[in-house]
Amino acid sequence: MTKIQQIWQRWIPGLLEKAVKRGETVESGAEVTKAALEFAIALGVLASVPSAPVVAAGLSFVSIGRKGLELLHEKTSQEFNVEEWVAIAFPLAYIQSFDTLVLRNDWLQEKIGAGISGQGVRQQFEQLGELQLNESLADEVLKDFPGSTLGQALNNQLSNYLQKAGIEHHIASIITGWVAWSTFQDVESLLLYEPESVRQALSFKISAAREIRLNEKYTSIEFYLKEQISPNPSNSLLLERWKVIDEEFTFPHIYVPLEAHLLDSNGKFQEKVDLVNLENWAKEHLTSLDKNNQVMFIQAGPGRGKSVFCRMFANWVREHLHPIWTPILIRLRDIDTFEANIENTLRAAVRQNFTSSDHWLGDRNIRYFFILDGFDELRFEGRTSKGIESFLKQIGSYQVGCKHRFLITGRESALQGIEHFVPTNLERIEIALMSDQLQEQWLSNWGKLVGQDKAEEFRKFLGAKTCPKRVQELAREPLLLYLLAAMHRDNNLNISMFKDSSGAQAKILIYQTTLDWVLTKQRPKDLNTTITKFDTEDLRLILREAGLCITQSGREWTSIETIESRLKGDKAIEKMLSEAQQRLGENPLRNALAAFYLRPAKASEKAEGAVEFIHKSFGEFLCAQRFIQSFNKWTRIDPDSRREDFWITDKQLSEEIYDLFSYGGLTTEIVDYLIALIDDAKEKFQLQSLFKRLEEFYLDWIQGKFINESSKNLPLAQMQKLQKQGLSIGLREVDIFTGLNIMILLLELHRYAQTQDELKDNIVFYPCGKKDSDNFDEQRLLRIISYSNSVSLSTFSLTIGYFLSRANLDGANLDGANLSRANLSRANLSRANLSIANLSIANLSRANLSRANLDGANLDGANLDGVNLDGANLLGANLLGANLSRANLDGANLLGANLLGANLDGANLVNIIWDEHTNWDNVKRLNTARNVPESLLSKLNPTAHPSSPQDTPPSA
Repeated sequence: MTKIQQIWQRWIPGLLEKAVKRGETVESGAEVTKAALEFAIALGVLASVPSAPVVAAGLSFVSIGRKGLELLHEKTSQEFNVEEWVAIAFPLAYIQSFDTLVLRNDWLQEKIGAGISGQGVRQQFEQLGELQLNESLADEVLKDFPGSTLGQALNNQLSNYLQKAGIEHHIASIITGWVAWSTFQDVESLLLYEPESVRQALSFKISAAREIRLNEKYTSIEFYLKEQISPNPSNSLLLERWKVIDEEFTFPHIYVPLEAHLLDSNGKFQEKVDLVNLENWAKEHLTSLDKNNQVMFIQAGPGRGKSVFCRMFANWVREHLHPIWTPILIRLRDIDTFEANIENTLRAAVRQNFTSSDHWLGDRNIRYFFILDGFDELRFEGRTSKGIESFLKQIGSYQVGCKHRFLITGRESALQGIEHFVPTNLERIEIALMSDQLQEQWLSNWGKLVGQDKAEEFRKFLGAKTCPKRVQELAREPLLLYLLAAMHRDNNLNISMFKDSSGAQAKILIYQTTLDWVLTKQRPKDLNTTITKFDTEDLRLILREAGLCITQSGREWTSIETIESRLKGDKAIEKMLSEAQQRLGENPLRNALAAFYLRPAKASEKAEGAVEFIHKSFGEFLCAQRFIQSFNKWTRIDPDSRREDFWITDKQLSEEIYDLFSYGGLTTEIVDYLIALIDDAKEKFQLQSLFKRLEEFYLDWIQGKFINESSKNLPLAQMQKLQKQGLSIGLREVDIFTGLNIMILLLELHRYAQTQDELKDNIVFYPCGKKDSDNFDEQRLLRIISYSNSVSLSTFSLTIGYFLSRANLDGANLDGANLSRANLSRANLSRANLSIANLSIANLSRANLSRANLDGANLDGANLDGVNLDGANLLGANLLGANLSRANLDGANLLGANLLGANLDGANLVNIIWDEHTNWDNVKRLNTARNVPESLLSKLNPTAHPSSPQDTPPSA
């Protein structure tokens, strides 16, 4: 047996002196870190030769090893000695592995890149030098270096070095684990320069080492990072995810860093705080010890760059922080089930070998950074909200005291209605619109891809005085900026298109023009037919159906089989599909869907495969178009009918409503598209007929007509159909969501009609019926709320809450209703019974609550700006922190009410009723309130006097 130190002393000084004599002290491209050099000296690998540090600083440690092995072969003619070969090759390869990691890892560069001189690291670690090698131990090193005696000894010494540099023990363990694993790659580099006789002598053992590595967690993780995180995977389907829609270039070519607003715990912009660079914010939170217990939450509307940021940042972490942090990117829509154990939920989502252990998250040598993209996509998948909300709560609880970190993205609406499940350690930030500087940076990147002349023309298009302001605003959203730029590049965009367009209409124009561009300009009609065997109008129909299927699934993907089954419901389309299949000899839908902004989906295991839109917004827009297609059909008059009957009977209408609207609630984006599409074609649209038919369905639904039907039960039939498509949804959910979606449509049609002189008297929706009419039922909405909340306690609030603005609820009985965070701005709640209702953080700005009963109601944090509370009963109501600015409280009963911290700026307090139990502590802006009773002033003894009473009419 030979001591390692003796082998080093025998060969390494000689190779260093030889390098100096030959002038081989500098290697092109070599850049050795001071940390690696210090560590090598401390180990004793670089013996006390004056020239050692100079030579080593200019050569890589693999080069030193190669030269050492050359010298070994030159000086000895004896039979190959595996012990000496291992003693030279592996320690130097280990140091090279460490050096490579320090060079590429930003965190390590900052911590130890300049070395830790002056901290006693130059003394040799005698223990390693005394280690003896025989052939058996050398074989152990060759087969499994990380688990060998030498590997563990080197890990111990490196760990000691790192801890002297101030790096915590658990992070040092992560570093040493990866350095040891990566050493084999540098050993293989050495083997490339060895004589054939040496390679043959070691071939069996090296092959065994390769086999062992294939099954190691580090190999599995590196494969995952290469294929799933890197923008250069070997799998062509995964590479497609990096491409920008239908282009050949990828996101890194066009991406610019985003800016964001810091948010407070209530999701509001932090006042007097500048925008922050989103990447820098995320880096700081990930690497700061004092942020370890925080869950990062990035919110933004559609098309603002959330998912692209996730990809780019995950790859940055891979390149610059791994293995200190190992990024794991999970599209939350790919999670099929939520387990009680979060490890199992995450394992099922990642689906890689390194997660197979029951305690994979407890491995002390791995620290994961989980990026969970698309929380909002979980909200509408037909799953029970309990599982989704519990998952969020699980993450918050798991993060506290956990070595791993979590970042979540989603639309702001993802958190509405589930506030009690939002972790207190959630740190929120909202992506901002692109600034002039970022937009210019994007245009500069665009110019590199399409030519500076084209980019300059587009720049002038956006800057022209004739360019609509709304288009200029939309061009600050990354997705829409790209679509505008691409269409402009292809001469398919002009300013006149957007004349008099609203925000949603302008966005629709962009999507519609994009669709036309794809279907006609980008691919001529004859090419469409050649590729897919469908003409352009057929393709439009197919894409709309795909948009509906994907929206209903909630997963952003759907199987081709599902789309095909929907299309076969129409005999003409079924014939078209059959003819196309005969011409193609294969499934025609696969060709059609693959050609137009859809791509194979990762999550499906169906034989026919699945597709997803490249961006969620395309699916939502096409789904809205599909709804409009049905709306037109439902209002069409049968030309053969003497009574002008509808072409679609009431029974058919009910069946089609369940077919379309039985999934989780309509999103605000789809509703906005619907109203804009209706407004765009209002001259052709039979809106009154549509409203009347939907209202009749609504009234039948709340009476239980459909779910109680024994012969042909529509909810049951629809549930069975959805379950065949793999959607987990129950009978109640189908019935509830169908009715709630129709209610959303009625509320939105009512709100739209009130802006149109010719419609506002004919389209008026009263959820409980009109007060004092035969149709009035004061408990109708309360029953709907109770029925909806049989799924979960927040179903109604989550689904309908946002759409209650301007609702007509005069005289409604909402006793004890949960309307937390609901948007009831400008709603008519006059004479409504809201006793002990939960209206916390609700928006009631400018609502009419005159003579309403709010006895014991919870209005904590509610926005009551400009509300009319004339004669309202607020006995014992909780108005903690409520905004009552400009509110009319004329004659309001505030006995025992809690107004702690309420804002009374400009409020009218004339004739209010209060007593010693009314809590006025810390009320704000009382000095600007009007008609404050003298008795109240005496009680509070304010330093500022209120303004003089004015003869001002109550707010409406």
